[in-house]
Amino acid sequence: MRGIIMAIRHFLTLRDYSRKELEDMLRLASVVKKNQKKYGKALSGKTLLMMFAKPSLRTRLSFEEGMIELGGHAIHYDLSTSPFGKKESPEDTGRIASLYVDCIMARLFEHSDIERLASGSTVPVINGLTNFSHPCQVMADLMTIKEHFGTLKGIKVAYVGDSNNNVTHSLLFGCSIMGLDISIGCPGKKDFMPNPDVVASAKRQAAKNKTAVIVTDDASEAVRGAHVVYTDSWMSYHIPDSEKAERLRALQPYQVNTALMKKANKNAVFMHCLPAERGMEVTADVIDGKQSIVVHQAENRLHFQKGLLVWLLDKYKEKK
Repeated sequence: MRGIIMAIRHFLTLRDYSRKELEDMLRLASVVKKNQKKYGKALSGKTLLMMFAKPSLRTRLSFEEGMIELGGHAIHYDLSTSPFGKKESPEDTGRIASLYVDCIMARLFEHSDIERLASGSTVPVINGLTNFSHPCQVMADLMTIKEHFGTLKGIKVAYVGDSNNNVTHSLLFGCSIMGLDISIGCPGKKDFMPNPDVVASAKRQAAKNKTAVIVTDDASEAVRGAHVVYTDSWMSYHIPDSEKAERLRALQPYQVNTALMKKANKNAVFMHCLPAERGMEVTADVIDGKQSIVVHQAENRLHFQKGLLVWLLDKYKEKK
């Protein structure tokens, strides 16, 4: 029988963590990245369950390869063939899976489902993506920004395009907690705007750090002076194709192209969490150009998540 897990902490959304804790995660991720051989057996004998309700390239490969590089093992579980949320509740899934594995990563649609999964789990649960939050992506983004500029202090991030999504919400939490300025440029309609509660929370946090959180319908204003220009797909997984034409009309003024990049800081970089569709949210000359650091950004998904796994599993050892 497995031991009793003490003081479990899940990684579901960045607002659950303090600045110091997020800095500790980034610091450890950097150490693990620079000392890969040293950490080659850090999670020896440990198993990660990876649950997927949504398609994935980076999330699956980075977590699975991360566990291999740390000396552990990963199990891929396709929820399309699972009783999860149908014949078996998320709470029961968490209770039972905890008996077999040391950590759970779930890539789901509804954020409430991962909260329910975590409530039943006696091992750490990591959010690999929900419709509300994508914390691993944004922590890898912050790691990338710090590596590129040498600091997070004084950096402004501008996100433009469809902003009613998990990446925007996590950027708002991550930047406001870590002391970066962030501006959001999107159409002034509810369907495209970030969750107002997230914006309010980010503004309160930013006020403590004396940084700024701005939401505007002017793309040029959003990117003015920005060190990072960020965008994401205009057609997320949950959006039906029937809405494509209307969305393209509304979002075209927010396309990241050479003209928009010129409004940013002269040393600005372009970021995208991928997958990207060239000619829609970003033009090919930008994403494939010298200012683009999307490949560096994607690589750091692996390195941050390795650090996160070590950070979580080192803290929640079994009581003998």
